[in-house]
Amino acid sequence: MTLVALLLIGLVVLAHVNITGVLKSIAEASMRSVTTVAVNDAIYDTLDDGVRYEDLVTIERDGEGNILGITSNSFQINRIARDAAYMSQQNLQRMSEGGVEVPLGALTGIEAWAGFGPRFRVKIIPISNVECRFVSEFEQEGINQTKHSIYLEVVADISIVMPSGTSNFASLTEVLICESVIVGKVPETYLQADLFGDGYRLAP
Repeated sequence: MTLVALLLIGLVVLAHVNITGVLKSIAEASMRSVTTVAVNDAIYDTLDDGVRYEDLVTIERDGEGNILGITSNSFQINRIARDAAYMSQQNLQRMSEGGVEVPLGALTGIEAWAGFGPRFRVKIIPISNVECRFVSEFEQEGINQTKHSIYLEVVADISIVMPSGTSNFASLTEVLICESVIVGKVPETYLQADLFGDGYRLAP
C-alpha cells in the first residue's frame, strides 16, 4: 500500500514538473510575440509625426565650417523615450489581458502532443520593466564625410506570473530613428562617445 502511495505521489510530482515546464514555454513564447508587437506599435505611435535629425542633434561649427561640438536635445530625447516606454507598458498590459491559449495536449507534458487537442486559456499576470535609450553610430562615408545614425533601443524585462509558476525573459527592440551625413571632420571624441546618456526606465 505504501509503495502504491509513493508511486502515485511520484507520478503527480513528475506530471506537475512536466506540465509546469510546458506551460512556461508556451506562455513565454506567446508573451515574446506580444512584446514585439506592443513595443513596435508604441514606437510607431510615438514617432507618428516624424523626427528629423535636427530635432535630436545640433552640430556647432566655427566660421570656417569646422565642427566644434555635437550636442543632443535632451528635452526631445527624454520626451520620446518616456512616451515610448509608457505606451509600450500600456500596450503590454492591454494585449495580455486575455491570457494565453494552451492546447490540452500540453498538459501531458509530452512535447510531441503539446499542439494537439482543444485549447483553453490560462490567466497570466505580466510584470514588466521597460527601458528606452538612444544610441548613436558614426560611420566613415568617404573623405570628410561621416554618417551619423541614431537608434532607439527598447529593452523590456518581463516576468510572467501564472498558476504553474513564474517565467522571466528580456526582449530587445532596436529601431533606426534618423540618420544624416555630416560633411566635415568629426573629432575622435565624438566618434567614440555616447551622446544620449543611460536611457529612461519605466516600472509599474
